[in-house]
Amino acid sequence: MKSISSLFTILLVASFALGQNKKFTVKHISEPISPDGVLDEPIWATAESAADFWEYFPLDSIQARQQTDIKMLYDDKNLYIGITVYADGKNYAIESLRRDFRAGNSDNITLLFDTFNDGTTAFMFGTNPLGVRREGLISGGGGGTGGFNTTWDVKWKGDSKIYDTYYTSEMVIPLTSFKFREGETKWRFNSYRFDTQSNEQSTWINIPRNQLIFSLAFMGDMVFERPLGKSRTPLAIIPYINTIAQKDFETDDDQTDFKVGGDAKISIGNGLNLDITVNPDFSNVEVDNIFTNLTRFEISLPERRQFFIDNSDLFSSFGGGRDANPFFSRRIGIATDTADNSIENRILAGVRLSGKLNQNWRLGFLNVQTEEDLANEIPSNNNAMLALQKRVFARSNIGFFFINRQSFKDYDFVAEEDRYNRVVGMDYNLASADNTWVGRFYGHKSFQPNSSGNDLSLGANLQYNTRNYNVFTDWVLVEDDFRSDLGFIRRNDILKGVLGIERVFWPKRGNINSHSFEFFPIVTWSPERDLKNTDYNLMSSWNVQFKNQAELEVEMQNRFTFLLESFDPTDTDGALELPGDQGYYYTNFSLEYNSDRRKIFSYRIEPSFGDFFNGKIYSVEAGMSLRVQPNFFATLNLNYDRIDLPDPFPSAELWLISPRFDITFSKSLFWSTLIQYSNQRDNLGVNSRLQWRFAPLSDLFLVYNDNYFVNSFSPRFRSINLKLTYWLNI
Repeated sequence: MKSISSLFTILLVASFALGQNKKFTVKHISEPISPDGVLDEPIWATAESAADFWEYFPLDSIQARQQTDIKMLYDDKNLYIGITVYADGKNYAIESLRRDFRAGNSDNITLLFDTFNDGTTAFMFGTNPLGVRREGLISGGGGGTGGFNTTWDVKWKGDSKIYDTYYTSEMVIPLTSFKFREGETKWRFNSYRFDTQSNEQSTWINIPRNQLIFSLAFMGDMVFERPLGKSRTPLAIIPYINTIAQKDFETDDDQTDFKVGGDAKISIGNGLNLDITVNPDFSNVEVDNIFTNLTRFEISLPERRQFFIDNSDLFSSFGGGRDANPFFSRRIGIATDTADNSIENRILAGVRLSGKLNQNWRLGFLNVQTEEDLANEIPSNNNAMLALQKRVFARSNIGFFFINRQSFKDYDFVAEEDRYNRVVGMDYNLASADNTWVGRFYGHKSFQPNSSGNDLSLGANLQYNTRNYNVFTDWVLVEDDFRSDLGFIRRNDILKGVLGIERVFWPKRGNINSHSFEFFPIVTWSPERDLKNTDYNLMSSWNVQFKNQAELEVEMQNRFTFLLESFDPTDTDGALELPGDQGYYYTNFSLEYNSDRRKIFSYRIEPSFGDFFNGKIYSVEAGMSLRVQPNFFATLNLNYDRIDLPDPFPSAELWLISPRFDITFSKSLFWSTLIQYSNQRDNLGVNSRLQWRFAPLSDLFLVYNDNYFVNSFSPRFRSINLKLTYWLNI
């Protein structure tokens, strides 16, 4: 019996190894294929297949129960893809008809193309049973969700056709949509699929469950029958016109404006993109979600502006994303007025060059000029960054950068130390061939007038990730005078250490697919105060993932906070703040449950309770979604915090309620409305956006914004935009 078990293990390991060397040939053809979703062209019978998918969830050691077959052909202009996706029936989950849909809670298939064969970046294209398309960029080797970006857009065609026990999809992707080396003969490739009917997730190349499903460490090869020619990306001109009417009820100021501007995308060689923007307008960008902030620190929000998206990891991935990110593109175009309020600071123009120089080198250069606003004492600034990244070993790289923010001229209202800010640095990003070891080591230094010399930011983190153990450590030093005006620096004068240990279990029977225990302590000291311990958070948790994709987490946090300055966590006007120069010990408990997102109705709930500084807190976070497919999708998010502090300090009940309604009338007409109520911010906001995609990547937007004071329920600010954009390839 033991010998049979050993033989089975050897065969399983051998099959796994063979699976990682899978490849297929992409044949060259002379006649184009129309992407109607029906694979009835005889030429498809001659194409080789990427088949024999592996299951990723709930198991990662067997062939997929519902198989997928992918065929590819190409000519001098296009890559043609024909896909057959087998299923139990026609009961597919479709969230909406909107392009760039979310994949995790619906039926779909995604294809990943590593065109430079480096295991660090890839192009992503996907579709679903109704032929709705999405595209995106993968960076950082697919090692984290931060490197997954669907904001990127490019022109391509595709459609699908549903049959009784399968659906077929056809894609026609212009080769100009990719970047690759001239004369290339193969790309690394993988595909992953979500099947809600059989509750299965599968991949062409076998990926261990402890790795993300879009990891670029696990890919096969697509071999071209003939070498590829030049990547002749066309010149894209994207002009816009925008009319806006708005009223500020606080100042009784009415404005009507007409704006004209646009972007251009220019290909430089086979690997570089040059983006140019003149008088950009971002009124059509989705509004940010409001949050309840009970901390002393700023919270970062994702970048949604198209100009900053392409190859964004070249600029934004330096340093520590949570504590010391030297470049945060959302700093550009936002400034602080004389009343210390954040307001828009108009971007006049910008250029952005990014991409591959060759197999081993990547380049990023950005230069953006913002407008002066003398009434609000905001200078005109030049914002620039240069980044270089060199590949080393299998999937690691070394990055160098230089950032410069400088006032365009001398202003009387600009202090000497704010005239300019410069940051230089180097990062080493480690990623082993199989992603078991990942990490980062970096050193950055800032330069500004009257600097004390304590202007370094240093960090090191390392993660060891296997099937049963996950160990993570992170160390960060941000000196007191380190500055990055274009970065996200949560706080200065910190030495922070983290050591997380997680043990994962995989039961062979029952309803639990996996569960884990994790201990994650975070400790912070102040170097300027003789390494005084200012914070610690000792987190312990138990996480359960069920076979129906529901999840449960129980967590305890034991905290210490030494307030250097007085602070009011309720943010109540005129309230007595908690005294500074004093330490507070408090413990919290939380329970979070996420239901099966494949269902028409799903929900999430997270109650928590415990001590809070010198008082008590009770909180509930909840969310629910309802899908009336494929035309209607609604979500409701709710945050409730009841803070009870002893007299004479303030207590508060904080509410944040955010319903969102998405109606997709067709694949080209969408209506989205977000309502956000927050009594902490004294604001009720309504953002409603109607989008008509009248041509590929060309849109007509009608955007309505309305904001009210909560306490008095009086109008605050109102605007309406009508914007037309057109994508023209030359």
